[in-house]
Amino acid sequence: MPLLLVPLLALAALPFVGSAPTWVTLTAAGLAMGMIIFIIASGLTLIFGLMDVLNFGHGVFIALGAFVALSVTGAIPEWIEADDLGRNLAAIGLAMAAAMLAAGAIGLAFERVLVRVVYGQHLKQILITMGGMVIGEELIKVVWGPAQQPLPLPAALRGSVLLGDAAVEKYRLIAMAVGLVVLAVLLLVLNRTKLGLLIRAGVQDREMVESLGYRIRRLFVGVFVAGSALAGLGGVMWGLYQQNVVPQMGGQVNVLIFIVIIIGGLGSTTGCFLGALLVGLMANYTGFLAPKLALFSNILLMVAVLLWRPQGFFAVTNR
Repeated sequence: MPLLLVPLLALAALPFVGSAPTWVTLTAAGLAMGMIIFIIASGLTLIFGLMDVLNFGHGVFIALGAFVALSVTGAIPEWIEADDLGRNLAAIGLAMAAAMLAAGAIGLAFERVLVRVVYGQHLKQILITMGGMVIGEELIKVVWGPAQQPLPLPAALRGSVLLGDAAVEKYRLIAMAVGLVVLAVLLLVLNRTKLGLLIRAGVQDREMVESLGYRIRRLFVGVFVAGSALAGLGGVMWGLYQQNVVPQMGGQVNVLIFIVIIIGGLGSTTGCFLGALLVGLMANYTGFLAPKLALFSNILLMVAVLLWRPQGFFAVTNR
């Protein structure tokens, strides 16, 4: 049933929107926004659901990724301004790789210095990770400054393409493609590889896996680093989506991230994907039809889902 909610929501909005081209534009925008939120939230759902770590500092990796992308694209302006799709995609790819490396490295330090000492202590995890995010935001201000800065789209990705009478922004199509690639890679690793098997087994029975000679702590550190790197990638996508970056941008989307992982079920990649798409579509439809309702529409969505399924769509863990 949860798999049907995305098309059902889209079809239910059609008669209220009235115009088919407008509906296509809103739906494409909602799906693109949902894909970007999924990229950001997928890392946290792994950390939260599989490691039982309440990382409220996840937003600092989002902001870090966006600012690293700002520096990378600023260093190669000729690639960004060239009306050449290949060079534009290469510039974005380079920015994404740099952002993931930086966020993953800082995530490793974050886990070793802050998170490791509070495993199993949820209240302390909330406090220490929120403090880590505040410190991280201040360090970003030291390096890049406190002001909002533009992060323009590459020349070839500006503007829209026409699908019949509907206009869809080019960048939104890129965001959808990147989101699908991330989903496919995560599902492949978690469900079809030995590494994914060990991660899932470690969640269910950590002592048994360790008795077989595998070091679960190192494995979970790797999960934390991978989740941080995905947040960095999501930060690049979100910064380009907004076309500006600000040190507080990670904290601004933290609420959306937690709504998504709660709706999807802790630790579920598929649930996170569906939750993100629903959140993206709901935000766009209500923003068009009832702007005042848009401020809390996703909260209402989460409440409705939890009344139906208190564990979320596809909960991996009962925590």
